[in-house]
Amino acid sequence: MVVRTPAVALLALALPASLAGCAGGTEGPGNVRAETGVQDVTARPTQYCVDGEPQLYETTPPIVEVSPDTAISLTVPEVIAERGWQVQVFDDQLQEVLGEVDVPEGTTTFDGINSSDVVPPAFYLVVVEDKGGDCGEWTGAWPVGFLRAGG
Repeated sequence: MVVRTPAVALLALALPASLAGCAGGTEGPGNVRAETGVQDVTARPTQYCVDGEPQLYETTPPIVEVSPDTAISLTVPEVIAERGWQVQVFDDQLQEVLGEVDVPEGTTTFDGINSSDVVPPAFYLVVVEDKGGDCGEWTGAWPVGFLRAGG
């Protein structure tokens, strides 16, 4: 696993209620699936570019309780795999970027993260679409929270 601190933090993960309704009912790009042990959850995007326009979505990220040293698998829609994506690791408040995991180009399912790879026992993994689409720096983001037992 390659973890590095990104130069620019991801915007608009913890959305205030006053901004969260900007999407106006526009459908997003699809959901991200997170699997660990017997748990299987779906995360909806908090933001995405639709027809060249940045969109914010009102959603609550799922929180998954995990045992130490458990594999975490993330699966993205095909359109996200084609564009490219990464996993950003955040603190439990979605405020501080702890690191970034590069995902090989074209990958739909990535299982290179373990629940013990992150030092704090509570953290978020945020699937982030690669930059450079119709919205430039604005990208899609799907956060999933994890709470490791014994922390």
